[in-house]
Amino acid sequence: MTAPATRRAARLRAAAEIDPSSQRSLESLGLGIGAIAFVITALVALAAFRFESAPIAGPNSAGQFAAIASAVTAALAFIAGRYVVRDTSRQVRALDVLDVAALAFAHAMVALLSWTLLAVIFEGGFVDAEVFALPLLMLSGAAAALTGYVAFFSATHMDLSLLAVVLAVFLVLGVLASTLSSADPHWWEMNLSALGATDDLSALAFNLTLIVAGVIVTTLARYATRSLPTPHPHGARNVRICLIIVGIFLACVGIFPVDEHFWIHNTVATGMAVAFAVAAIRMPVWIPGMPRAFVALGWLFIAITVVLGVLFAVGYYTLTAVELVAGVLIFSWIILFLRNAAALHEDTDRA
Repeated sequence: MTAPATRRAARLRAAAEIDPSSQRSLESLGLGIGAIAFVITALVALAAFRFESAPIAGPNSAGQFAAIASAVTAALAFIAGRYVVRDTSRQVRALDVLDVAALAFAHAMVALLSWTLLAVIFEGGFVDAEVFALPLLMLSGAAAALTGYVAFFSATHMDLSLLAVVLAVFLVLGVLASTLSSADPHWWEMNLSALGATDDLSALAFNLTLIVAGVIVTTLARYATRSLPTPHPHGARNVRICLIIVGIFLACVGIFPVDEHFWIHNTVATGMAVAFAVAAIRMPVWIPGMPRAFVALGWLFIAITVVLGVLFAVGYYTLTAVELVAGVLIFSWIILFLRNAAALHEDTDRA
């Protein structure tokens, strides 16, 4: 056998040894994706900047290029990771495709906003500085490589706890980007929904954040309540329905901006809070195995929301403050529910 044929045979044997269930194989694939992302991003940066210097942040900057390249890399790496660990024994459904698409988009947005924010911070520390040609290629490639590796790891190790972290980071960065890019610096004097009622980039970022976050919440609802141990015959189903309603209504808040669909917007926003309250109040009946501390925390969150609503009604608090605190409490409760549901699953499996 000739030398080229021997090398081809060795590569085929190595490819055949890749086992998606092996952590070493997944690490090797993740590193390979990172290396490919580094090379491709550096080559594209070379063509885009023509081996010239560029500012750290802003239009046509190194930071902007690295953020966009990392966003594309994150989406592709996440899709590749989900394909590697897919369950070949079950048929792919439309909801599965939607889940992967929403999570891939969330990872892309987290990468885009994270690298953009980091570039802005560095620009504040290095005023009027530029990134030289060679470091620009290396830094852009390194950002894409790190992003690709992390996104692939996230896709291949996805569980309820990691999904909760992705949801929290995505929501925080999306809303933060909307507030920073809003054309109206006094948007907060009206309400939180005012961020999605303008014609600038902040409205698009805000509404897309809510829509994708809503899809992620429905995904979490299905995974978290699947075979959730409970003596109640419909307990897991009831919790799932409440969380799915929260997710659908959250997406509708972004689909129907307050300036164009006032009644629909306010109805779905209120319905989201009601669905959360029902789930929190009925939790000890539907899922008796949930820790008492978590159940008490849900009741406390409801009480705080009601008190804030009363303070707004008497003119003490602004509506923006009430919406922000209520939103933080609701999504904190959802994230804590995911953590406690995962713990309940583990304890049941050990018993």
